[in-house]
Amino acid sequence: MGLDDKIKNAADKLSGKGKEAAGEATGDESLRAEGKGDQAKSDLKQAGEKIKDVFKKD
Repeated sequence: MGLDDKIKNAADKLSGKGKEAAGEATGDESLRAEGKGDQAKSDLKQAGEKIKDVFKKD
């Protein structure tokens, strides 16, 4: 996984956590759900990049 991909995924995850917290604080369930979705998307991207790295090593 390239460093720029790692940074982008980490930023996406932080952004998702921020949205989730803001939704929690304001009672906005759609914003909270969007934040959780952003975090899940970031986790999936990270997993996909790790799989690519495994195949590149062989």
